[in-house]
Amino acid sequence: MNDRSGYFKINLTGELQYKSFYPMPLPPEPPIIMDDEMISLLSNANRSMGILEGVSNHVSNIDLFVSMYVRKEALLSSQIEGTQATLDDILDPNLENNINLNISEVINYIKASNTAFSLLKELPICNRLIRSVHAVLMDGLRGSEKNPGEFRRSQNWIGPTGSTLKNARYIPPNTEDMEMAMSALENFINNQEDHLDPLIKIALIHYQFETIHPFLDGNGRIGRLLITLFLREQKSLSYETLYISYFFKRNRIEYYDRLMEVRLKGNYEQWVKFFLRAVDESALDAIQTIEALIKLHEVNSNHILNSIKSPKTILRVFEYAEKNPILDIKKTSEALNISFNTAATAIKNLVSLGILYQTENVSRGRIFSYEAYLSILRKDTEII
Repeated sequence: MNDRSGYFKINLTGELQYKSFYPMPLPPEPPIIMDDEMISLLSNANRSMGILEGVSNHVSNIDLFVSMYVRKEALLSSQIEGTQATLDDILDPNLENNINLNISEVINYIKASNTAFSLLKELPICNRLIRSVHAVLMDGLRGSEKNPGEFRRSQNWIGPTGSTLKNARYIPPNTEDMEMAMSALENFINNQEDHLDPLIKIALIHYQFETIHPFLDGNGRIGRLLITLFLREQKSLSYETLYISYFFKRNRIEYYDRLMEVRLKGNYEQWVKFFLRAVDESALDAIQTIEALIKLHEVNSNHILNSIKSPKTILRVFEYAEKNPILDIKKTSEALNISFNTAATAIKNLVSLGILYQTENVSRGRIFSYEAYLSILRKDTEII
């Protein structure tokens, strides 16, 4: 029996009998063992986070990066759950006409993320906030039977499609235990006296949330959103520039296996080390991406200034393309409050400079893309 992280308890009797997991409250007992490897990983992760924070604070147009990174994290986190959508899908200027369930899931994640950071100005991270964010995440996606914004009132389980309580890979706490576990997790999140490093604490919080699985759907996405939310609340991040799902997606099987290792053997240490590697690599990738996009901005801004006599409007359209790297003439003209012909001429100039490329030709609904920009952002967003 594993008493450190919890144990499996029997529910019901006879043919209906099954075992659900009962999670022990955090922090673990005995406490996390800080061996040399973990100290080194923690140091590396904190250093990379510090560099990312420094870079973010010295970028004049950081809101642009935040907007793109929120979309990238939304896409990656949704792809881990099997969502079949690409970065190009969610940047489509005609998104409202081409929307489907996969794209809706990503769009809802973006809305949920925005809702979470807005609520964080008024509330601590608490069950009320988590339920409110879940309501936005699941809005209109899978019907009322999934209880958007409410903790589940029935037993759930994790396993391949078609699995049941009899052959599930993992069965989370029953509803009564789940309610108690979420209350205990809320207390742990807001306990200021535990003196845990924020990265170790959020590693434990993420594990515990995934283990409790308080919703009928959307647990993984909410659990990963909690990571950035907590780091923002702790002032470890000033902006949502960390897309940690980048690492989890690339190591998807290991991600799930390491969570399970804690439940089965109480081995929190191997999970925390995995999590710290995730933070380190994700932060370093985010830094490289910001630096690459800044360099691209400088190169193309100078190219415009050196090639065009009156570049004011073209620079405005170029800045719009950085926020909307897949664009059409009509929406560009409306967004910038310029005429269709003015927008068309500016886009034509950007095409002639090799900055934009025409990707589609449907009468006046031509689509253009900022390919060099997209190629940097597309990294690791392919459908798995």
